[in-house]
Amino acid sequence: MQNLAPGDALLVVDIQNDFLPGGALGVQRGDEIIPVILAYIETFMTRGLPILATRDWHPADHCSFREQGGIWPVHCVAGTKGAAPPPSFHLPPSVLMVSKATLRDKEAYSAFEGTSLDAHLKEAAVHRLFVGGLATDYCVVNTVKDALALGYQAHVLTDAIRAVNLKPDDGAKATEEMVRAGARLVEQAQVIP
Repeated sequence: MQNLAPGDALLVVDIQNDFLPGGALGVQRGDEIIPVILAYIETFMTRGLPILATRDWHPADHCSFREQGGIWPVHCVAGTKGAAPPPSFHLPPSVLMVSKATLRDKEAYSAFEGTSLDAHLKEAAVHRLFVGGLATDYCVVNTVKDALALGYQAHVLTDAIRAVNLKPDDGAKATEEMVRAGARLVEQAQVIP
């Protein structure tokens, strides 16, 4: 069980149309985590704890796109419908949005890479992060590993993540990698407001 306390924060990774089923880079069953994450948001709001969200916010010619020699289809171009959250995913106005992978020639899976996320967390005196979102095997795993390297405790919300799974076990391997790095796995029933 994890009792929430001052110093805790919720970090929601990349809930964007292009990462949901039917999107340019849709994660299978990615839409299933939306109600779960909304419940976590409600829990953290009730406690008055910080909630942060990330988004891929690419330029139209980002280096990760196949047309530029990358491995991904064009996705989450800044200001497009694909980069927006789905209509069912309403973030409270108090949520701090962190845009990542905003430079044309730099890939950034981690929410800490090239962003002010660490500074925002330090300013809010956060020491323990609860992380959920998309996708387990790319942005979630890299964000969690960076959080741990920066000295945060990281709890992965296993009921609020889904993997791309280019190879069938990529998500499972990413979860194991996070645990080996020091993350703890929790789900909603174990998070006590």
